[in-house]
Parts: sequence; C-alpha cells; structure tokens
Amino acid sequence: MALKNMKACAAIALSAAMVMSMAACGTSDTADSSASGSSSSTAGFDVSGVKKDADIAKMLPDSVTKDGKLSVGMDTSYAPAEFLAEDGKTPVGFDVDIAKALANVFGLEADPETSNFDSIIPSVGSKYDIGISSFTITPERMEAVDFVSMFKAGSTWVVKKGNPNKVDTSSLCGLKIAVQTGTTQEDEVNEAQEQCKADGKQDIQILSNKLQTDVTTNVATGKADVFYADSPVAGYAISQTDGTLEALGEDVGVTKEAVAIKKGDSDTAKAVQAALQKLMDDGTYAKILKHWGVESGAIDKAEINPTDLS
Repeated sequence: MALKNMKACAAIALSAAMVMSMAACGTSDTADSSASGSSSSTAGFDVSGVKKDADIAKMLPDSVTKDGKLSVGMDTSYAPAEFLAEDGKTPVGFDVDIAKALANVFGLEADPETSNFDSIIPSVGSKYDIGISSFTITPERMEAVDFVSMFKAGSTWVVKKGNPNKVDTSSLCGLKIAVQTGTTQEDEVNEAQEQCKADGKQDIQILSNKLQTDVTTNVATGKADVFYADSPVAGYAISQTDGTLEALGEDVGVTKEAVAIKKGDSDTAKAVQAALQKLMDDGTYAKILKHWGVESGAIDKAEINPTDLS
C-alpha cells in the first residue's frame, strides 16, 4: 500500500463515535450498481464474462497452474481495494475483482487469501502465487519481488472534521500520527520523526497499527491528530464516517501500484502483464474501477518493473 496498501465491513464498524452502519460499507455513490446482480453494498463487479485466453494461460509456469488456483495474498483491511464483506470473511474490493478477472483469463480459480500486509511480499512465490494489496512500487520492494503495474494512487492526510487540532502537515513535530504498519506512509512519518530529532524539536508520536480500520479509528476517536494513507483508502474512510473525518490538503506523491511476483519469475510476470493488458484493452479493467468509484487511478499500460512511477 503505498502506501500499502480497510477491512471487513465488520471491522469498519469502527466505533459508535463514527456513526457507521454495516450496510454502509461498499461501493461509492458513483459506482456502477448495474454491473452486479446483487443488491449488496459490497457486491463486486461481475467478471464472469471474462473468459480464458489460451495463449496467455500457457505462459504461466506449472508451479502456478498445477492446483488449478491462483492464490493471491492480500491485506483485507484496505477498503475499497481489498476488504471483507458484511459476512466478515468474503474478500471484496477492486483489487479482488481484478484478481478474479486475472484468474479467469488464466482459466484458474481465484483464491484471495487474507494476510497481514507486511507478511505478503516475503510469502509471494511460496505461500501465494502473487500478491495484490495496493503495493506501491519502491526500490526497496523491487529488491524482494518483481512488479507488474496496475493502478496509481497518492497519499492523503486525514483529520477530524474542521481540523480541531490545527494540524499543519508542513510541521509534523509534536503530532500524534496514525499509520498502517509496513506502509510507505509509515516510512515517511518515521523519516519525519528522525528529522524532528535532528532539529531538536518535539517527537512525533507514531501510532502504527496492522489494520487500516484501527488507524482510522484512532483519528475518529481523538487518539491521534491525523492519519496518512493511500488516497483511495483515505477517501473511502472519509465517506464511511458520516462526516466525522475530512481530507487535509491535496493528495501527494501519486505513484504506481502493482502486482507482486516472485523475484526472477519472468514467466509469471510476463503472463500477468499480458493478462492485465488484455483487461485494460477490452474495457474490463475500467469497468471494475468505475464500479468502485476509483477510476481516477486507472493506468493504460501494464509494465514489468516500470522505471517511470508517476
């Protein structure tokens, strides 16, 4: 997740203070509800029309295809990208729909598996065939895995409505800042903390949580002054808190997110690239993003380990 990469609707019932209902979880008001046959607010885009492409499917190595499944590691606490439906166990979100569409192109059964964000990349190629969890492409991560670009997002600062604590993101020292563990946002806040120390200023109090829902709750309940997360995640959190939260300033650092693939597994990387490009070219990808109201993050070219990340 950029910054990495909101969780089950069950988890998103953050607290009474957030005035949220379980039924409120799901697509945005701009989502294409006609794309799904279900009236559920967390119904994904129907990808059953995506058929196997034999030429692309044969690009995958036996290590991926032998069990007939495409196992996908994801942190299902990151709505609207990947989170859990009202039943508390079914993964939903635009990343989930893209994973299902990819599996259909390969002629495999999609098997999205919930994991903590920071444990996914180390498990790609062993426990999971691929990882899809709002992974921002960074040089550090590219040392561990290969990537195929699939989306773009920035980072957003979020505060309580009206910014009662007068947060100024140009001066972070002394603030209580909530972030999700293992995200690039956490890295950025840690760097800011080091600068505060170097300048002899008051420390930043960093509240790091495994789940984005807990990060959001920290601000909604006043435990933290501000949280920092991927722009789609922040926007969804704001929309689900009944006016409790608001964005602070403009999105920053817009960059590409990607599918994570075992380092050196060029066959899988090329197959994923081809399948993603097919979904982009035939319009399926755009329809999925529109369904979840995140079409502004669309890209038009799937690339392996791209050098241009903007």
